[in-house]
Amino acid sequence: MPWRGGVPCAVAGWMADLTALQAAARGLLPPGCGVGVADPGMPRPGFPGEEIAAVATRLAEFRAGRVAARLAMAELGLPPVPVPMQRDRAPLWPMGLCGSISHSGTLCLAAVARHPLRGLGLDLEPATPLDDDLRDIVLRPEERSVAPDLAKLIFCAKEAAYKAQYPISRRLFDFQALAVQIEGGQFTATFAEDIPPFPRGTQLQGRHAQVDGHFLCTVTL
Repeated sequence: MPWRGGVPCAVAGWMADLTALQAAARGLLPPGCGVGVADPGMPRPGFPGEEIAAVATRLAEFRAGRVAARLAMAELGLPPVPVPMQRDRAPLWPMGLCGSISHSGTLCLAAVARHPLRGLGLDLEPATPLDDDLRDIVLRPEERSVAPDLAKLIFCAKEAAYKAQYPISRRLFDFQALAVQIEGGQFTATFAEDIPPFPRGTQLQGRHAQVDGHFLCTVTL
């Protein structure tokens, strides 16, 4: 294997992917947020207090996501602690924090922030067209004329908006409850129905970027 600067080229490329992703997330989030990244392909032991039963692939993503979460917390000067999964599958963050974790299969990303930020949502998706069989599920009627790649970005934006609002509403809802408009490097996710405490018409503002073949969307509340 060729070497570059004492690091194998494959490893250098992997580190560049993680560094670029971390920098992109920092650029989209407000100051004061911690950001961590990890590779789900790197074997790692479980962390006490985070035990789950899962197939090998899911377990690797889960552990990498929690590693990224602890790296994000370390950026805020916090010690490494468990981030267990709740019954609703959402991360249980330490008191006084909100955060979000996302996996793409090849990359894991996490971000955390202290209160008074009430919600933080991020989503990472491969920048590939949205599957045809998902268009009617993800897209509202007024969104279905968009190109397949933009449809995938709308999917990513809705995921980020959902994650940001969930600690506040604690409500599950489908993709049709949010309408997304993309404008430049920003987007607006509008509630198309009442999701208490968010009345219909409430708008959540987000930002997006494309990095290393992935869409990245963030929303903070």
